[in-house]
Order: sequence, then C-alpha cells, then structure tokens
Amino acid sequence: MLREIIETVVLTALIFIALRFAFQNFRIEGQSMEPNFHEGQFLIINKLEYRFHPPERGDVIVFHSPDNPQKDFIKRIIGLPGEQIQIQDGRVLIHGQPLEEPYLTNPVSGNWGPATVAPDQYFVLGDNRNNSSDSRNWGMLPMAKMIGKAWISYWPPPTWGLVPHHTYAFD
Repeated sequence: MLREIIETVVLTALIFIALRFAFQNFRIEGQSMEPNFHEGQFLIINKLEYRFHPPERGDVIVFHSPDNPQKDFIKRIIGLPGEQIQIQDGRVLIHGQPLEEPYLTNPVSGNWGPATVAPDQYFVLGDNRNNSSDSRNWGMLPMAKMIGKAWISYWPPPTWGLVPHHTYAFD
C-alpha cells in the first residue's frame, strides 16, 4: 500500500513537471491586443512549439519584456528574420509590399523604419497599435526572449477555443 502511494505521488509529480515544461498559463494585462485579446483573459502557451519549427508571421506569442525580464508581454509576429519592415501612415510594408491585417479594427497612424530584421530576431506589434509598447519602441525581439506561442484561450468562457492563426497572401 505504501509503495502504491509513493508511486502515485512520484508519477503525479513527473506529469506536473512535464506539463510545466511544455505549457504555461498566461493572463493578459493591458489593452495592447484589443479587440482580439482582452484584459483578464487567460491563455495556455505552448512552450515547445518553436523547438520543432520557427515562428511564423501571424503567430501570437508571449515573451519576456526586453526592458524588464520579470514582465511578460503578448504580441503578434509581423516581421521575420531578413525582412525589411516599414510602417507608412499606419500600414505595415514588408519589402515594400503592404501587409493585409484583417484582425485590425481600429485606424492606425504613424510611421516607422525602414529597418531589416536581423537573424534570430522578430518584429512584433500589438493588435491595438495606438496603445502598444512593441518593436516600434524597443526594437526587434530576440528569439531567446520568446516563451512560446499562444495556443488556447480558456477564460472567460466566451473566449474558449484555439487561438486563431492568420495567414498572409505573400507568405
């Protein structure tokens, strides 16, 4: 009987450790991803995703803030390594071609760049561009800062489901 209890406790601990290694929960703070993700919404982050293939444009990721490693941010990958990124009148251009972003609902203004994304770095933006601290403020995001890809929304109940991934015409 004692052996069975010890085996159960050890197995439970191993499963817990394996799950924590592979997944992490994340609570959204702030409005930088509105209207697609909301303050107080909870997500499950897949921490193994990028061990098998590189991040893609449109992925919603969680990462350690470049300015404060104790704080985690959530943003969308817009620019990939080697790409030239520019923002003109609020519109993202990649190698001079406009990026269609159907998930944006608020008008965006401003200019930025051009700049080329370095190897092992990414250009990330919030969906609420007028209220987001992102690559326009602190530069490209090193791959080493990424925690993982937003995978499942589990709270509140109306948001239950897989986090949608957007594809782009010129990818």
